[in-house]
Amino acid sequence: MSEIKYPVYQPSLNGNEKKYVNECLDSTWISSKGKFVDLFQKEFASTIGVQHAVAVCNGTVALHLALEALGIGEGDEVIVPTLTYIASVNAITYTGAKPIFVDSLETTWQIDSEDIKKKITKNTKAVLCVHLYGHACDMDALTQICEAHQLFLIEDCAEAVGTSFKGKHVGTFGDVSTFSFYGNKTITTGEGGMVVTNHETLYERIMHLKGQGLAKYREYWHDIVGYNYRMTNICAAIGYAQLEQIETILKKKKQIANWYQEAFQGSDIDFHQEAKNTIHSYWMCTILLPTHIDREALKQFLVQQGIETRPMFYPIHTMPIYSKQYEKHLVAEKLSRRGMNLPSYPELHKEDILYIVDKLKEYIF
Repeated sequence: MSEIKYPVYQPSLNGNEKKYVNECLDSTWISSKGKFVDLFQKEFASTIGVQHAVAVCNGTVALHLALEALGIGEGDEVIVPTLTYIASVNAITYTGAKPIFVDSLETTWQIDSEDIKKKITKNTKAVLCVHLYGHACDMDALTQICEAHQLFLIEDCAEAVGTSFKGKHVGTFGDVSTFSFYGNKTITTGEGGMVVTNHETLYERIMHLKGQGLAKYREYWHDIVGYNYRMTNICAAIGYAQLEQIETILKKKKQIANWYQEAFQGSDIDFHQEAKNTIHSYWMCTILLPTHIDREALKQFLVQQGIETRPMFYPIHTMPIYSKQYEKHLVAEKLSRRGMNLPSYPELHKEDILYIVDKLKEYIF
């Protein structure tokens, strides 16, 4: 087995991360209290243009809190794309609600708004859209559907820090939105997440739920069943340092995507394109392989060249835990079979990208 020279992703920790973490250690504020939690929340809210941001311990619990704060529960249905990471769907299941799967668009790979309309029933309470791989969903279509049917709109922005639609950062369109800061995300806290909203009441509910249901008016008095979903001061310190570098990181990831696109021109490899009115943050640089290519064999060949890749997400409706009822979502299934994520971390240089593309072409052509 060759040594991996080019992992799919690795975090860029070139700023004040170590300085701020050491400040936490020196001050002994290492748990969920400390100045960096508040600083990170305020700076993140300001960065994306939203009123309230609540830091939590990971992106999955962020989704759970968002759904719980909206009152989603037993007997409710939540529409969600089948082409997504499992957390988007599991969080719905945690509440007792039923995920209703919809297909994707061939052009942008995002949730298909026309398919959403077909799936709305009297039990539908919300649409949970996912800005897949850093590209924005069509937020005009989604907000119109949700307003017309009086549905909540939840944005899963786990992969979309730096993504915008018509000049607005994603996460600012829905009733409530979530972000992830796992180690392979555009900015990271190691493990971590954020719930954001412009609604004061929702913000208060989220804060109440994430801190064990502690009542405001009485110490150690809990008036609801809550959760311990808090972010530590150490994680927030890393996140705050990451936010200081966000523009540099996003600029470099855009440059890497452009290098890939240039290198793939004239070939049968399709690169994930940026749609009109959208800024694609390119969390992952993703391609669609020619239909005749055995993706697993290609993956093993690239490993021998020191290049790590990973397949596109598998549609959730095909997984055993969610496949009790047979469904067809042809676009999502086709995309998933052909999709591959390529190395896309900020430390890559143009010669690295050219090497990766050269090895891909060597196998395919």
